[in-house]
Amino acid sequence: MKACLAEIDVVVLAGGLGTRLAGVLDGTPKVLAPIDGRPFLSLLLSWLQGFGARRVIFGLGHLAGAVETYIREHAPKDVECISVVEPEPLGTAGAITHLASHIQNFPVMVLNGDTFVDADLCAFLDNHARSGAPGSVLCTRVSDAGRYGSIDIDGHGHIVGFFEKNAAGGVGGIINAGVYLFERELLNIVASADGPSLETDVFQKLTPGTLAAYAGEFPFLDIGTPDDLARASGILAPYFGTS
Repeated sequence: MKACLAEIDVVVLAGGLGTRLAGVLDGTPKVLAPIDGRPFLSLLLSWLQGFGARRVIFGLGHLAGAVETYIREHAPKDVECISVVEPEPLGTAGAITHLASHIQNFPVMVLNGDTFVDADLCAFLDNHARSGAPGSVLCTRVSDAGRYGSIDIDGHGHIVGFFEKNAAGGVGGIINAGVYLFERELLNIVASADGPSLETDVFQKLTPGTLAAYAGEFPFLDIGTPDDLARASGILAPYFGTS
């Protein structure tokens, strides 16, 4: 087991409404979606523990009570889990700002609670430290970037452009995998955002080159979509087993 996350905070954003899964999860929050009978959150915490995570802050909203109950009853004993419930849907940037007072250590790692990317978080952290950037984005290459929107990275490993989703799809590219590292400087920028979206109202308005990228061809899931939720078991099984 690695221990690179032992001294930093991890934020999991899990307050989304889950509209793309309406009728699939039947009132279950996305982060508790069952994967072979095991809640996705259980797998996520196990994965983070593998990198030494000891302090996890959850940004909750829709169906927060169910997530809080799960955390209280099932969270690993050696991981401090803190729940912060937003009073209304605040978006990704708003959710981070709402829970920012609970962040004690920088850089802070921020994850979307409805995605999974099988990348080495310690290598991501090392890359961020070498970059000297106020923020970093973990990126992965996919065969169809149209459904996500793609990222342009320069020869120095910095992000210089974001491209919108393309309904036509069918073109491979590098995408945002939903895992970030923020220094305090960038957290302050998020707090001053004019809109609720981290991706649109913060990242796309930064000066090109502000964010570093750590990119590779990593297995990636967006469990907020029915198709990816259906194939999650096959992708996650090699990493988490069936326990």
